[in-house]
Amino acid sequence: MLTDTHTHLDDSGFSEDLEAVLARAAAAGVTRLITIGTSVAGSRDAIALAGKYPQVYAVAGIHPNEAMEAPEDAMEQLRELARHPRVVAIGETGLDYHYLPSRTLLKPTPGWVAEMPLNDPLEVEAAIKDGACKSAQKAIFEQQLELAVELGLNVVIHQREAWEDTLEVLRPFTGNLRAVFHCFGEAPGRARELMEMGHLVSFTGLVTFKNAAVVRETVAAIPEDRYLVETDCPYLAPVPHRGKRCEPAHVALVAEAVAKTRGQTVAEIKERTEATANGFFRFSR
Repeated sequence: MLTDTHTHLDDSGFSEDLEAVLARAAAAGVTRLITIGTSVAGSRDAIALAGKYPQVYAVAGIHPNEAMEAPEDAMEQLRELARHPRVVAIGETGLDYHYLPSRTLLKPTPGWVAEMPLNDPLEVEAAIKDGACKSAQKAIFEQQLELAVELGLNVVIHQREAWEDTLEVLRPFTGNLRAVFHCFGEAPGRARELMEMGHLVSFTGLVTFKNAAVVRETVAAIPEDRYLVETDCPYLAPVPHRGKRCEPAHVALVAEAVAKTRGQTVAEIKERTEATANGFFRFSR
């Protein structure tokens, strides 16, 4: 058995051949899939897929890049959705500063950094919009963590270029919930920070990329019960499919790469990650 713990099966890239995609996953030994909500509507779609396919489970949440567009009653809607018996976590939620408004408003000159003094009205506008975006992301992140505690669910976290702020929001919830930082691409030291707080990380096809030495360092160093495997499909297809659509079947390639990096058998990786997935998501609760 193998679980792809992070997919986006509601993506339009799967609209024409989802049945075939699921069949290929089963043929590759991927017997369970978790499809992730990134908005209220997307969470509803994820739950519908979980209701249709017995091997699929859902996670309900609002992605940080959707925070500015979230409806005022987002938490009320998520609360209702997350009570569905096929929902196994809240997410994906977190912080993402990669796509802040300043990235499109400004075309920085070489050496420019966000903390430099503001010299013209456009920079002022960008700073104001960045602040509003960060504030919205933090607010809806914290609200989802509170909802997870209320419902007794764990959390799937997305973090990009916002490490310290993400941990600042998460720390007060230590001991009340657990999180998995999906698509983990950080160094071993940062993984240890999360483990000290009781959290997990999850590895994608990044582990197969030639330029991902840091990720493989973390894969080699992490304790066997503190990580999961995923595809994040349709994104991040592993070698030899890099540049093409990623599918849940490819999580088998992620498991193989993890096994090679850790000097273990694929069977050992499957057994260990399945036990960790069962403990974290509590599929049969």
